[in-house]
Amino acid sequence: MLAALGLFVFDTDTVLFDSMERQRSWRHPRMDRLGARASAQFVGPGDDRISLPGTLVPEICGSYSSLDTLAEMADAGDAYPLVNGAGFILGYYTIEALNERHSNLIFDGYARMVEFQIELMRVADE
Repeated sequence: MLAALGLFVFDTDTVLFDSMERQRSWRHPRMDRLGARASAQFVGPGDDRISLPGTLVPEICGSYSSLDTLAEMADAGDAYPLVNGAGFILGYYTIEALNERHSNLIFDGYARMVEFQIELMRVADE
């Protein structure tokens, strides 16, 4: 198991992502002051986004239906725990986007290769 998003497991039977890019931010709103630099106050964590790009090649491993399953999960709008292969919980995330690029099409229109990118956004862990 590479990782799991809720009950969806990223492995050779479903889809595997090639890398993980994580962008985290923290909020420091600023207040202008007359004759001085603006003051800033830390008010808490900001966005936590994860991008999972990968390539699906069903002839080697994975299945087309796995991308449909992820799309159905996104349609539900629920937050799912993201757990890495070592069992560490990264937080609860919603699926914000699922991008696909189908290539190497064969005679019946199926793609021999699908490049995908899953965009996740962290929500409150409550």
